[in-house]
Amino acid sequence: MLSEQLKEIFLKSKDPFADILGQENAKQGIKSALLMDRHIIIVGAPGIGKTTLAKNIAKLLPDIEVIEGCSYHCTTEEPICPSCKQNKKHNTIKLDGAKRFIRVQGSPDLTVEDLLGDIDPIKALKFGPLSLEAFTPGKIFKANNGILFFDELNRCPEKLQNAMLQVLEERKATIGSYDVDFDVNFIFVGTINPEDTATEKLSDVLLDRFDIIYMEYPESNKTEKKIVAMKGKKSASVSDELLDLIVYFIRLLRQDEKLEKKPSVRASIGLYERAQSNALLKGRKNVQFEDIKDAVISVLSHRIRLKPSVRYLQSIEDYIKEQFHKNIESAKWQNHLEEEQQSGEYR
Repeated sequence: MLSEQLKEIFLKSKDPFADILGQENAKQGIKSALLMDRHIIIVGAPGIGKTTLAKNIAKLLPDIEVIEGCSYHCTTEEPICPSCKQNKKHNTIKLDGAKRFIRVQGSPDLTVEDLLGDIDPIKALKFGPLSLEAFTPGKIFKANNGILFFDELNRCPEKLQNAMLQVLEERKATIGSYDVDFDVNFIFVGTINPEDTATEKLSDVLLDRFDIIYMEYPESNKTEKKIVAMKGKKSASVSDELLDLIVYFIRLLRQDEKLEKKPSVRASIGLYERAQSNALLKGRKNVQFEDIKDAVISVLSHRIRLKPSVRYLQSIEDYIKEQFHKNIESAKWQNHLEEEQQSGEYR
């Protein structure tokens, strides 16, 4: 089982999830769940690292010997696809965990056949309608011996949710009138964005198959600054003071009670990158305050949403300008900077 492969890593390494800064509670919860071979759903706002964390889990998996050319990561000891089951002699290759990370994007048009597989009518005529050879495995089989990452699980239709119930509980898939044994070894990592309203309701019986891990926005200004500096593109020099300004303003908006939709970490990275672009277009290699100010509307206007009580009285563009002027251009920013310097957090 994959949990056994991860057990030694989790027990020996203090922080095996090096790709994620902060999020200590989420990391602890994931380690605890995976040690018991539990499937998990990571719940959190956009842009906080849910996908990065799932990929980090895959990177921790040790290399395994798989059959060369098999897209289902079959091993010689436990082949699962029709081709590998039929052939007795195989060449093998080593495959690391990162290459056994299979992503499924949740959407209303995703079908059971896309995920689980289907019966090929031509092969059914040749080999028989109930033969293994007639079955074409779906994407979920490609996660064998790896991670099945189901992004935005709550966007998949109810019919697909019902099909997954049997797979997760009984390790068997029913496709039409066919029952297919589901001897696939994988860790299921799903994600949910609770702020997205255009989604399907997840049934209680499906959620009962998972443990829920919650991820929050970065815990501090210092952590978010590190994330922005690590993830953002670098084409011009951004002073530590201006980077602090960017992060401070974004985090200030997250606390704004008038906002229905909050800006993600991608907003911080976007403002950081666009400020550099503006500086380059003006023939400079160093970002100035005006470069940030000129990018604020473009980066934020679609990433935040005002509550109904406010949006009918003021446009989002005017609201951003107002907040930027009040909290950054006025003396408030200077006061914040002085407080940070005195506390030793600003550096």
